[in-house]
Amino acid sequence: MAATDRSAAAMARMLAGMGTLHFLAPKPFDALVPRALPGRPRTWTHLSGAAELAVAAAVAVPRTRRLGALAAAGLYTAVFPANVKMARDWRNRPKALRTLAYGRLPLQVPLVLWALHTARQAGRTDEAGTGRQG
Repeated sequence: MAATDRSAAAMARMLAGMGTLHFLAPKPFDALVPRALPGRPRTWTHLSGAAELAVAAAVAVPRTRRLGALAAAGLYTAVFPANVKMARDWRNRPKALRTLAYGRLPLQVPLVLWALHTARQAGRTDEAGTGRQG
């Protein structure tokens, strides 16, 4: 398996794992939903979990990888306000938890860059004619 395929598979696994957790253990995710969003937090938890599962599937399949990786970049960007909310909500927690919450904020940047890199690599594979299924 090529390095680009392994990288995409790792991204797909991560997204699928997090998406699954949104359904198996939704309560921590509910707490991250910004209050400004309409509706119930659980609805947003389930919607974001479903989005992560759909994006994971798209990234996992070479034919849809480019679009899936672009969607992953958008998803990583869209969840940033939840990470900001977590950091704000946890500002009075013990130091280890505050460090975890604050540490998540800059991690969104490499996730977005990873997704964009994966999209570029998938585009190159498609242009070369090796990534398309007929």
